Amino acid sequence: MKQIIVVCALIIAAAWPALADCSAADKKALEDFDRAWGETSRRGERAALEQIYATDYMNLSPGTPQNKAQAIDSTVRDFERARQTGIQPQTTHDYYMINCTPTTATISHRNTVTSMRDGKQQTSYSRSVHVLEKRAGKWQVVSNAGHPLSDAATLMYMEHEWSDADLRGDLAWFERNFAEDYSGISSRTGKLLTKSEEVDDIRNRKSTVTGAEVLNMDVRMLGDDTGVVTGTYRLHGREQDGKPFDRRIAYTDIWVKRDGRWQVLASQGTPITN
Repeated sequence: MKQIIVVCALIIAAAWPALADCSAADKKALEDFDRAWGETSRRGERAALEQIYATDYMNLSPGTPQNKAQAIDSTVRDFERARQTGIQPQTTHDYYMINCTPTTATISHRNTVTSMRDGKQQTSYSRSVHVLEKRAGKWQVVSNAGHPLSDAATLMYMEHEWSDADLRGDLAWFERNFAEDYSGISSRTGKLLTKSEEVDDIRNRKSTVTGAEVLNMDVRMLGDDTGVVTGTYRLHGREQDGKPFDRRIAYTDIWVKRDGRWQVLASQGTPITN
């Protein structure tokens, strides 16, 4: 994922040397625009899409170059096909990166598409980069590019999901993404934990976590269905008695792909004390 982000950043920097940082309000407005565009596409609303795409719009994704008319026709066809079959994949967008000036903007985000195939849930991931310009006072999309994520990049994103879920205390994430035969070794006690014990540990946590991040990640793929991720996990907050903590943990996570989606099979953490 780091390599992907660096390449995108270099492309943006070369094209817009005067690119300025957006305010939080600017970024929120652009994210709202992007999400509304996605919902408009899902509903196949041709008239609305005509206003969103610039006249000179081009989709530059590998293998699927499209102008404005072709992109809109393709979107409407997808909507009609989903309506006729009653099967529409569920798409979510997250991990936004947004930059802008008063008249130009770039929006990049991850796409997660979930669908049913042969009675089983399938999940695929990609990343999109959109370039927008403000014309006649309104944002319009002038170009778009996207690509599927490699398994290694997918696992890096899922490690970030894990960190975010830990910060929120999101038990549903762990229930969904830990394999039933998961085993983990606690970085605090050295105890071997099952999936249910790990979830209970988070549910009954007395400390308050105020920050969590993953650093220095490295991914090794072992065939098509196994990945090993190593890195550093930083966790800070306050203990039950109010005492602050700031922990760094060296970790190894083993992921396996089962029934079309990645799950955590095993995890081991070691405290970094120096």
